[in-house]
Amino acid sequence: MSAFGQIFKRSVLQLVRRPIYWIGFFLLPLFCFLFLADLMADGLPIKAPAAIVDNDGSPLSRKVSQQLASMQMVDVVATPHSFTRARHLMQEGEIYGYFLIPENFEADLLAGRGPAITFYTNMTYYVPASLLYKTFKTTAVYTKAGVAAEVMNSVGITSDASAMLMPVNITVRGLGNPGLNYAWYLCVSFIPCVLQLMIVLITCFSLGQEIKYGTSARLMAMARGSVLRAVTAKLLPQTLIWWVIAIFMESWMFGWQGYPMHGSWWWITLSELMFVLACQGFGLLIYSALPNLRLSLSVGALLGILSFSIAAFSFPVQSMYGAVAITSYIVPTRYNFLIYIDQALNGIDIYYSRWWYVAYIIFMLAPLPLMPRLRKALQNPVYVP
Repeated sequence: MSAFGQIFKRSVLQLVRRPIYWIGFFLLPLFCFLFLADLMADGLPIKAPAAIVDNDGSPLSRKVSQQLASMQMVDVVATPHSFTRARHLMQEGEIYGYFLIPENFEADLLAGRGPAITFYTNMTYYVPASLLYKTFKTTAVYTKAGVAAEVMNSVGITSDASAMLMPVNITVRGLGNPGLNYAWYLCVSFIPCVLQLMIVLITCFSLGQEIKYGTSARLMAMARGSVLRAVTAKLLPQTLIWWVIAIFMESWMFGWQGYPMHGSWWWITLSELMFVLACQGFGLLIYSALPNLRLSLSVGALLGILSFSIAAFSFPVQSMYGAVAITSYIVPTRYNFLIYIDQALNGIDIYYSRWWYVAYIIFMLAPLPLMPRLRKALQNPVYVP
């Protein structure tokens, strides 16, 4: 058997014999993937638990409570009789917000004294609290407009009251995601980010284990001194496994779940395959710069976790501070997300996405200048706990 084949076979046996690889390859990525897919199965979180505190008890306040309870995003699970009780429910995590109608609400409103409707949301839970805030605000605005229309009619204004209250009609069209489906951007961004994290950690871990157990010198001897042959043959079995997982996730999202695919399956599939290689190149770059198991895993984990924020999935790069915006382009998952937007959501020509594929290639080639450093570390293993 050739030197490449021997190292490849040795790497396969290492993957089969170590349970930690099974956890890293299959258990953790698939758990995160299935968890997010099931969590976002409806596309948008609905029925966030909330409470209504009606201190007025008037027909108008009851009507407002009924309107709020009928909203899609709200599940009124409690109707406490005091502000203090509602605050305790929110602090205990039973509700994410509550809507407070003050005393004498109807009387003050009809008398023109401008009563204040107050609503509280627990922004620790950002998504459900944001949905509740939007629903609470919409209910308050509609209540105000409805009362104003009734007052105008009562004083003899016979023209269309709605035209006077809202002289300019606003039409909102969400381009690319008209249904405001959270899964279309959360799953297709977070799942590759999880995959990137696991690929980087497994890459650093597998190389670090060679130095930790003193087997790296034998690895280089099997590769006849060629660090490229050693690294390529060792990581190739991992590459094949990651490719299978990446294609499975792509098929699940765009095939089974029906995520939008307005472009070419070929370019998206190529993106996933190159994404795996780019992540491995990223992990190899980290380990070549820091040929220490503990340090490389720490740096890889740190960058992988920060990718959820700095890759600009939900916050635009243009609005970031300059130093932070630059870092958004040093992680492969950023380009995976940009290709998804261009090819799957917008379906534009591949010409406009060409530089994102070039970025993948740069990540693959980035470790090459540090190969001499890695060769020295593998040929003379020194394990530092």
